[in-house]
Amino acid sequence: MAANPIPNQTGFPKTYGMVMAVIVVFAIAALLLTRPTTAIAHLSPLSGLMTLKASVQTAMPYGEAMANPQPTLIEFYADWCTTCQALAPTLDTIHQQFGPALNFVMIDIDAPQWREQIQQFQVQGVPHLALVNPDQTVADTFIGKVPQSVLANRITDLMISGA
Repeated sequence: MAANPIPNQTGFPKTYGMVMAVIVVFAIAALLLTRPTTAIAHLSPLSGLMTLKASVQTAMPYGEAMANPQPTLIEFYADWCTTCQALAPTLDTIHQQFGPALNFVMIDIDAPQWREQIQQFQVQGVPHLALVNPDQTVADTFIGKVPQSVLANRITDLMISGA
């Protein structure tokens, strides 16, 4: 009994392999060329921590802000808080957007000198944002990561209405 010969298909696997290789190369190139570059920086925990530390340096001292007759945004934060780090670029943008019209204060919850303020503002977790009226009453509180648009709209409303 004679064995049936296997048909010669040497051209198909080579062509198929080349087509797949070209598709993979184009897919990788498309991914690399279309990804937003700013999203990469915001994903880095180190960049969030660096932004958080830079914000601390430019923030207004608490006592000075409370004596100043304009709205104040107080961020209660911790260096170890990854949500605080992720929120740092948003708050930096808010700080730049409103500039000197808004007092921007940062309070490290791990620093013992802030225990009274932590109790006063009923901080249960971080990030905790307190939006304070010029008369030092709390206008609004946000806990966790807040979208920039929500925070900007609320600050604008506070500045327009005064409450």
